[in-house]
Amino acid sequence: MFRENTLVPELSVSDINKSLNFYTNILKFKLDYQRPEDKFAMLSLNNSQIMIEEINGFWQTGELSYPFGRGINFQIMVRDINELYESLKKYQYPIKMEIEENWYRAGTKLRGQKEFLVMDPDGYLLRLAQNLGERENE
Repeated sequence: MFRENTLVPELSVSDINKSLNFYTNILKFKLDYQRPEDKFAMLSLNNSQIMIEEINGFWQTGELSYPFGRGINFQIMVRDINELYESLKKYQYPIKMEIEENWYRAGTKLRGQKEFLVMDPDGYLLRLAQNLGERENE
């Protein structure tokens, strides 16, 4: 049964087919459903969901120019970061920040993740990350 998360970003895209190719073929998102007549699709990867819709002027709050989504990055937690990283390399898709391990303080603990950055075809910044667990903050 399909279950929609309580917060699902909807990204305005310039070309629905180009974005669908990027998200489903390269990043391995699942196409949950689409409305081709509206140039809309609901996508998921593990427990993350996004909606994409070709620009139609309806949801637009200002002028859109590349890169879209300035000032925001979407962290997408994945089970196998290496698989996605290798898929991007296979398709010769540009990586914004190469894969690395980072530890972030969360209260008295450190939370680790292996992560990299990539921009989708419209310039939305995606941070793909795999959980490395917690450790004491020394």
